[in-house]
Amino acid sequence: MTEVTHATPNPLLKKLPMIVIVLVAILGAYFLRDYLTFEALAENREALIAFRDSNYVLTVVMFILAYVIIVAFSLPGATIATLTGGFLFATFPGVLFNVTGATIGATAIFLAARWGFGESLGKKLEGADGMVKKIKTGIDENQWSMLFLIRLVPAVPFFLANLIPSFLAVPLHRFVISTFIGIIPGGLVYTSVGAGLGEVFARGETPNLGIIFEPQIILPIIGLCVLAALPIAINAIRGRKGL
Repeated sequence: MTEVTHATPNPLLKKLPMIVIVLVAILGAYFLRDYLTFEALAENREALIAFRDSNYVLTVVMFILAYVIIVAFSLPGATIATLTGGFLFATFPGVLFNVTGATIGATAIFLAARWGFGESLGKKLEGADGMVKKIKTGIDENQWSMLFLIRLVPAVPFFLANLIPSFLAVPLHRFVISTFIGIIPGGLVYTSVGAGLGEVFARGETPNLGIIFEPQIILPIIGLCVLAALPIAINAIRGRKGL
């Protein structure tokens, strides 16, 4: 009877997608930093509007693809891309295009990291400290709540929120759903800012990107964070009481 053997994947091959992402991110940060800017958007706004008016569907497809590339390779300009989505397509459907592109790009990083580093780094995270440890503990106790929480809290870097779940056996569907829904509040704010860029350009000003920290914006987001964190807090209290 012939014994069937399964070839072990080459470790370097498994890491290749993530290596490519890191290399492109480094090159993009150097070569694209002067192109994916608010100034570049202002200078090319008339050409962008003209192209959109003549090729709406193609513009939507190209925009989402560009957003996916920016997020997947961690290129500079994600905020500018969100503003552009609002500028070209209004708050709605602009926010839908922005969130879709960001979710697909984030999923690409999630899959690349899981395939190449998930098992080994997952073991290392067992002994992590600080923010990483808190996120890991939260995900272990209540995946849905913690996944939404790290998307809603502005202090958690988007790239970090993509990587950590990939090392902790979070199911793909939970990652995609929590990412799509969790980034809607912030995406909606910046998309709406982008929708008003026509007036900003006319006045020769720059948009207020700190608007998300104004009370009327940040307080509802904090409220959502509290709701997301509530199951985690309840579990912690029950654990202390031995319930």
